[in-house]
Amino acid sequence: MADGTFNAPSSSETTAASSSSSAESAVTPSSPTSQFYPFATSPDIIRAHEKDLFLTSTLANQAQTIIRALRGARFAHTHSEAIKKLTELLYFCLTTLIGNRTLGEEYCDIVQLEDDTLRLPSIVRRAGYIVSSILVPWLLGRTLPALRARVRAKLERSIARDHARAALATMNNKKDAGAAKTLKPSTRLRIKEYILKHLDSITSLSPIYALHLATFYFSGAYYHLSKRIWGLRYVFTKRIGESEERVGYEVLGVLMVLQMAVQAVLHIRDTMASLHEQQEQEKMTYEEKQRQGRNLLPSVTNPPSIPTLPADEPRYDLAEDPAAIPWIPEGQQRKCTLCLELFKDPSVTTCGHVFCWSCIRDWVREKAECPLCRQEVLPAKILPVRG
Repeated sequence: MADGTFNAPSSSETTAASSSSSAESAVTPSSPTSQFYPFATSPDIIRAHEKDLFLTSTLANQAQTIIRALRGARFAHTHSEAIKKLTELLYFCLTTLIGNRTLGEEYCDIVQLEDDTLRLPSIVRRAGYIVSSILVPWLLGRTLPALRARVRAKLERSIARDHARAALATMNNKKDAGAAKTLKPSTRLRIKEYILKHLDSITSLSPIYALHLATFYFSGAYYHLSKRIWGLRYVFTKRIGESEERVGYEVLGVLMVLQMAVQAVLHIRDTMASLHEQQEQEKMTYEEKQRQGRNLLPSVTNPPSIPTLPADEPRYDLAEDPAAIPWIPEGQQRKCTLCLELFKDPSVTTCGHVFCWSCIRDWVREKAECPLCRQEVLPAKILPVRG
């Protein structure tokens, strides 16, 4: 065994790695029983990944076409992400899981090995790699938005209570100017406000992926984060001559590190500037804040932008009770243009178009515009229609 190589001690592994005459002579008694293969370089690993990505995308498009013909366009569009993930899962189960190479790995003449034993991966590592690279990101993408919403609501309530206590303490001590001036938000409250402001970036996995990718550009190993977790590296299945040596992507690693460093510096500078501005505002007396009409309880007086309506059990369902809102004409005008079903809690936008409450709520969270006329729609301006 040598650095950057792996040892294939058995004749079966030598035959699987190469079917040439040199591999056959390696198992004869008069020849050595080991073969040495260099680790694959980053350009070949990325090329194999891009080849597999192109193939899985093609298969996913074909699967969506079949499902669209069987179940309709609406079903295919609603479950497009699930169809894509299931197609990728089927592709890697038919290749990696059963011990075969993917088409991208065959295209680049590389094979993955366990980095500690330099042997072909066990079934546990292969299955763990597939689950952690396909299913885990998919599940995180579906659960993180709901988790962020719950954490954000909890933080908003906690910050509102803290501001209410601070305002009450200020009113009780407003006769004492010195005491009112010394009342400042606690460190715990500042941390809560910081987390609430940057909750999306804090709970995002993008910085971890960026750091991992920069490490890959420097080392040339573990292109996928899941491969680093399960200890899987790529080696060439052929000898690489001196004239065939690949150039790495260290320059890209340097650029990514510089980008992350600049973003960190800008974030720290903006945070310090915001903290300094807040400290300057805290120096103002309670009377000055009151005279300028500052709102001491922004989280209480300014509720969430979208009003709350029952999501699971609609209050007005025209499918169950056609007479719930009798002034809406019969026919297609009673159907939502987003879900193509009868209105459930119909709500009107500022441009005058009516949709189901849950449909327009989910739409404006992704894109703040009317689905029909593309005019800007403020979530706070969506009004529920009543009978």
